[in-house]
Amino acid sequence: MDLGLRGKSVLVTGGSRGIGRAAAEAFGAAGCALHLAARSPEDLKRAADELRSTYQVPVTIHPGDISKLGEVMALAAVCRDVDILVNNAGATPTGPIEQVTDADWREGLDLKVIATVNLTREIYLAMRARRRGVIVNVIGNCGERPDPEIIIGTIANTGLMGFTRALGAVSPDHGVRVLGVNPGPTATERLVQLMQRKAEDRTGNPDNWRDLVKPLPFGRAAEPKEVADMIVFAASDRASFVSGTILTVDGGVAWRGRLF
Repeated sequence: MDLGLRGKSVLVTGGSRGIGRAAAEAFGAAGCALHLAARSPEDLKRAADELRSTYQVPVTIHPGDISKLGEVMALAAVCRDVDILVNNAGATPTGPIEQVTDADWREGLDLKVIATVNLTREIYLAMRARRRGVIVNVIGNCGERPDPEIIIGTIANTGLMGFTRALGAVSPDHGVRVLGVNPGPTATERLVQLMQRKAEDRTGNPDNWRDLVKPLPFGRAAEPKEVADMIVFAASDRASFVSGTILTVDGGVAWRGRLF
């Protein structure tokens, strides 16, 4: 299936690992020029070298902390001409309300919400002026299925879902699509670490974490590539009438009872 993406340029935040890296791979395979943003220069360089070698596409890296306004504005300035923005950065601190600190709240909301809004605003205004472009916000299904054990993420994701729907409702008037992708539990390094911690707390052995994902649909977590495929499809011409909505990739988790 031709997705109509060859030759387009894409900015992926959190693009060096996990879902962001998988999305970069999928866009690279579709023939897109890549801009990758993340905090670690080393991780970005490694990802860029591998992507260039595998897909023969241009890859530009942008190390920095987009939770800082100056850095997010600088990133927006150098990437204002991209055709597609994928907002994927923003792993929030986990824990229930009695455990997370004020610093945790500020860290999580600054990166997941404020940075996403700031970067989206700047890139959206440039896309709006050109009357073309797509913004995909990678959010998370605890916005649909509130989880008291991930209280910061629940609030952040709920807010970003509303933001995405609100902006995506008016953006087509200016030739721009804005939509979201909600991953459920996905087999990234972060998920494995979280599940190992849960397994140690519950069984005394972190190696038992695989047993904790067995109640998930299909008996497993999603693979990053499965989420990435939805992101790329959402950004493509094949989804040209999709805006202001959230595409959920969780195997039905949001509508089940408690899993973990």
